[in-house]
Amino acid sequence: MELISASLREGAELRTVVARDCSTAIFEAADLITMCLRADGKLLFFGNGGSAADAQHLAAEFVGRFVRERAGLPAIALTTDSSILTAVGNDYGFDQIFARQIQALGRPGDVAIAISTSGNSLNVLEGVKEARKRKLKTIGLTGKDGGLLAQQTDVAIMVPSTSTARIQECHIAIGHLFCELVDGDFSESKLS
Repeated sequence: MELISASLREGAELRTVVARDCSTAIFEAADLITMCLRADGKLLFFGNGGSAADAQHLAAEFVGRFVRERAGLPAIALTTDSSILTAVGNDYGFDQIFARQIQALGRPGDVAIAISTSGNSLNVLEGVKEARKRKLKTIGLTGKDGGLLAQQTDVAIMVPSTSTARIQECHIAIGHLFCELVDGDFSESKLS
């Protein structure tokens, strides 16, 4: 029982720190997302492992809905097509699995949302490099000291923790905040 309480307390305390230290960056990122979607752009989410799952989860919230009823919004998780991932990984290398998809799908004005708890995943960094080359806006969700990802994105949100699990919990909470802020602009009641 103590482990449960301690883990939940640790997560709650970290979210309080994120609210204090990261709110401005979260708002800036949500604003980039809103401007992109208003201009008929799309969101491209990507990451590895648990961050890949977060990418899929958040893309689903935009295409489906978060809370308020609204039209579907264009969002793609670059982590879902096993044929593309294995073909590109085999032919070009695992470090190119996101960059190649961004080359094919990304357009100026789209937003690439890179998720990496360390901020140093090579394939994520290569994806951001390609996104910047193609004039996409970039958002990085990271942890620890932000790694290289924090230095290479237009907006970096660094969860100040070294615990991968706690960082991932905050990333999904931040992603839900993006959805909540965007839902306020695109809900059916505002568009009618």
